[in-house]
Amino acid sequence: MKTLTLEPLTREAFAPFGDVIELEGARHFPINAGTTERFHDLANVDVGFESGGRPLINVFRGQPRPQPVAISMMERHPLGSQAFVPLADVRYLVVVAPAGEFDAAGLRAFYARGWQGVNYARGVWHHPLIVLDAAGDFIVVDRGGDLPNCDEIDLPERYTLIEAAARAA
Repeated sequence: MKTLTLEPLTREAFAPFGDVIELEGARHFPINAGTTERFHDLANVDVGFESGGRPLINVFRGQPRPQPVAISMMERHPLGSQAFVPLADVRYLVVVAPAGEFDAAGLRAFYARGWQGVNYARGVWHHPLIVLDAAGDFIVVDRGGDLPNCDEIDLPERYTLIEAAARAA
């Protein structure tokens, strides 16, 4: 079994796969006569309007995964992006690989701080939600429409994230 090294989720490190949704470093300005601070344009939401897509807003409730976390499959959404924004301070992991033909050499693993969300760009391979300690609710913005928008693959080798609990603390 192979291992993936967890790294902190930062805008720079995650840029090849999409957007990190967080307030730190975001463009912001006051609105509503100064009573509200707007953190502007945090993610590039892509619903594939050209192929009949429409935005969906969902809540996903992720259940904790057993440790050590084993990665044996990946999925992608070829027609649009998919964003996950936690509704509470929940520890979770993100495993991704570049868009295109799946290449295990491109696998990366990140640990997210509970106030960070992610927006997977169209076609980026990713593992389904990996919540660590307790169930966590996430607002999920993705594509709806008549065309199928999820490809799944089983990996030829399993990967483990053995440092998940220690690194994500």
